[in-house]
Amino acid sequence: MELTWFGHSTWHVSVGETDLLVDPFFDNPHTDTDPSEVDVDHVLLTHGHADHIAHVGEFADTHTVGTPEVTGYVADEVGVDDTTGMNLGGTVELGDAFVTMVRADHTNGLETGYEYSGGTPAGYVISDTKPTQVADSDSTTFYHAGDTSLQTEMREVIAPYLEPDAAAVPVGDHFTMGPMQAAVAVDWLDVDVAFPMHYDTFPPIEVDIEDFEREVKATGSPTDVHVLDGDETVDLDGHL
Repeated sequence: MELTWFGHSTWHVSVGETDLLVDPFFDNPHTDTDPSEVDVDHVLLTHGHADHIAHVGEFADTHTVGTPEVTGYVADEVGVDDTTGMNLGGTVELGDAFVTMVRADHTNGLETGYEYSGGTPAGYVISDTKPTQVADSDSTTFYHAGDTSLQTEMREVIAPYLEPDAAAVPVGDHFTMGPMQAAVAVDWLDVDVAFPMHYDTFPPIEVDIEDFEREVKATGSPTDVHVLDGDETVDLDGHL
């Protein structure tokens, strides 16, 4: 599994021959990539805030997944033709990837007045094998936490049952977890690798990223914190 961080919460995830893009938003200081340069099979939307769906129209011909409320919005207002609405707890098979939608504690207003509700915000657990109660040491699983606060579901559901190997967690504070709560999340998730995201995009979420690294160490977690540069690609299998 290969991961590329395009800044903020925008990730390209390659699972076998299948390419996924989470939360297309390329107007951020971490990336020099134009969305027209990105070729993917599926787009995953965590929620409807502008800094997560801003460039979904650039992928209007690409199959797009999200809650029924968000996919309904991008179909009606952005012209995305091929959508799958799903909801929390569900798993869909997308080519070589199995994608499970999990809860994120956040808000989800679509900035269009009162015509649309974004439904419940979400995160995604992306794996190369179907989730089962039988642990599979050969699988590789990545958790994109979306925009969320610290929540016990990370410890009580996601870690023991979906078993992510790596997690991308928001650390920018103000709108999501800050470094301290994100570090607790990493400890609860018991992942091998943690990637910070959703920081240093605009002033309210500017942080000293070394604070996150220090906070993870303070929990006693052995998790490796990997701070990516924008547009950097990492082979996840080589870090497990």
